[in-house]
Amino acid sequence: MPKIRTLRTRKPPEGWDLIEPALEEFTKQMREIEVAPSESRRKVEMLRPIHQLNHQRSKYIYNLFYKKHEISRELYEYCLQEKYADPVLIAKWKKPGFEKLCCLMCIQKTNQNFSTSCICRVPKDKLDENRLFECRHCGCRGCSSGD
Repeated sequence: MPKIRTLRTRKPPEGWDLIEPALEEFTKQMREIEVAPSESRRKVEMLRPIHQLNHQRSKYIYNLFYKKHEISRELYEYCLQEKYADPVLIAKWKKPGFEKLCCLMCIQKTNQNFSTSCICRVPKDKLDENRLFECRHCGCRGCSSGD
């Protein structure tokens, strides 16, 4: 999650003005999520919108650099250093089998029952078709690359 920025530590590289409006919109959405009332939700459901927005923001920067090649390496590294994107999640997306990974909590075996992966990492053809499965951490319904 990005820190609240009051003063930038260094000057942003060239091309920053192209992605700044989108990143400011993500920051605005994050603030709205943080101040939203959460009394009626369970503890695990309160963090779901934050995980989802973190995924969207990281995927936006990942796509701009690796898929569309619209930003420079310098700007990409600046975004990672300023915590606009999650570098560990992006590193997982580059590995085979993790292209659709929703959050890092789904692959941590310590957070799951029976020390296995999350239910959203199981391919949909292996699950019962009549039941809806949902990750208890982020609300994902399937981020397995085999889908």
